[in-house]
Parts: sequence; structure tokens; C-alpha cells
Amino acid sequence: MLVTGGAGFVGSHACVELLDHGYEVIVVDDYANSTPEVFARVERIAGRFVGAVYELDLRDRRALSAVFDRHSVDAVLHFAARRYAHASAASPVECYDTNVGGTTALLRTMHEHGVHRLVFPSSCAVYGDAAAGLLDEATPVRPATPYASSKWICEQILADVCRHRPEYTVLCLRHFNPAGAHPSGLLGEDPRSVPDRLMPYVARVAVGDRERLHIFGGDYPTPDGTAIRDYIHVMDTVEAHRVALDRLADGTGMRVFNIGQGQGSSVLDVVAVFSEASGKPLPFEIGPRRPGDAAALVADASAVTRAWGWRPTRNLADICRDAWRFQQLNPHGYAGAARRPYSNN
Repeated sequence: MLVTGGAGFVGSHACVELLDHGYEVIVVDDYANSTPEVFARVERIAGRFVGAVYELDLRDRRALSAVFDRHSVDAVLHFAARRYAHASAASPVECYDTNVGGTTALLRTMHEHGVHRLVFPSSCAVYGDAAAGLLDEATPVRPATPYASSKWICEQILADVCRHRPEYTVLCLRHFNPAGAHPSGLLGEDPRSVPDRLMPYVARVAVGDRERLHIFGGDYPTPDGTAIRDYIHVMDTVEAHRVALDRLADGTGMRVFNIGQGQGSSVLDVVAVFSEASGKPLPFEIGPRRPGDAAALVADASAVTRAWGWRPTRNLADICRDAWRFQQLNPHGYAGAARRPYSNN
């Protein structure tokens, strides 16, 4: 099993989930927004070694091909991407180059090595400012940022591959908002710069690393005026991906599933629940909206339950509790961890 982007927030938790369920895991990552320190923590949690870790850029097809040559890869879980939606507006070409170029390079390398099974983590961002109410997989897409567009382009590429190459199986999982941390507090979300996402920003305010939370927009057509999102625990998210890997044998072609709780929480809801979890007041200020932000993005995730019998089991209180535990135990994130080569190959 090859995991791209396995040192990242969701990718590192996915490695734990896969190791816990008997998978042999090979990882490639360029550490653009991560650190190899996570693998020692993954092994500490799982009690097993990651099979091998390679530092490389997916667009380097020669280096990627060498990984396929060295290992027997039967499927790929593809997390590697520029992930932060609003930062992508400042560097759209880089976003497309990494997300789309990395995906096409991966597909070409997979094809050359006879690997035709892929789980692709997409994003609810593809829905953009969709109509109010729960969003199912048939909701028309309206991507509003380069990041969202890059994910939608990748989905279209994958659908075309499956349409013209009947040997391929692709499961595309549109995440809503993965958040939280491993319950041990050893793994969590640690962006290297000012957080683009709400949960790590709130955690840094709670730990005293930032003075206050800046809320983008207080005039949305929502009960408290702040934007509503569907937050899903990162451990539920990676469990869904592990189940997807188990279900790749169900048939060929491409299928798309929403992965969310099906319940929305506003920014102020998150502030209140995180404040309760941390026992700390969380100062905030409300400013203008950000371009591309939707008023609400909440999943109708019933399709994946009907298909696989799977549903998330953790709620917002669990997310905030685990995110706070990680922040307490790692007040500066992974900072100070040696950026040393890691290899068990």
C-alpha cells in the first residue's frame, strides 16, 4: 500500500489506521508542510514500523518510479496536495502544478507499473457556495478557489481514466472538514504558518500562541452570522479511507462519496465547544468575509452509509478535546523535532 503525503495531518493518521489493520505501508512525502518526525510517533502509536519512507516530489516521475520498482504496490491512497484553500489564491499556478501535476504524474507511474486501484481524497470545497441545505454527491459543483478547482479537475481526470480504462478502480472521497487529533495527543494538525483552518487557529489561541481568533465574516445568513461547516474527526476520516481501501475489490470504475457528519457547526459553536474543552476563554474579533467562503457546507453523507454501512462515531466535543490534548502536549507543534532522514527500507 502506497500512501502519498503520509507525513501530513490526515496522511499520518491514515498510516496509523492502516498499520492497526494489518496493511503494509510505504510512504512518499516532500515535507513541504510536514516533518519526518511524525513517523516515530506513528510507530509509537501503532507498535509497528512503516515499511519505508521516501522524501520525494510526486512530479519527479523517475524517483517515484523507483519506489514502484522497489516495492510491490497494489493500491494507492493519494493525500499529497497543496491543501490550504485560501492560500491557493496567492499562488494558483503552484497549486495546480502540485495538485493536478502530481496526480497525473502518479497516474502515469501507476499505469507503467500495472497498478490500477486508487483512493483519492477530494474536498467539499468543490461544492463552493452551493444552495442551502445538505449537499449530496449530485449537488452541482461550484469551486471558488484554485484549491477547490484543482480537486475538481483531478476528479474529472480520474473519471475519464476510468471511463476509457476499464481496469481502473477509483474511490473518490469528498472530505468535509477533518479536524481533531489522535486521542494519544502524539499526532495532530500542525501548520507551519498562520493556520488557514479554524481548528488549529483556535487551538493556538487557547495555548497562548496567538492573542485572539480572527473570524472572517459575521453577516452570513446563518443563526449567529458566522459560517457553518461540517466538522468530522480525523480518526473518522481515516477510518473511512481504510474502509474504502477494503472496498476497492467491489468493482471497477469510479465512485464518489461524501465523508462528513451531516451536522453543521458555526464558527462561534466551535469557539464555545473548544473553550469548554480547554477551560479557557477564547478572545475573538470579527472581520470581513474572505473571498470564496461559503455560508454553509454540510454533508448529506448517507450514500456511504448505504453502500458500506459506515458512519462517523465522534462529535464536535470529541474533536475539540483531542485537538486540545495535542496542543497541550505539543505547544509548539512539531517544532524542535529534528528534520532527520527517516527510512526503514
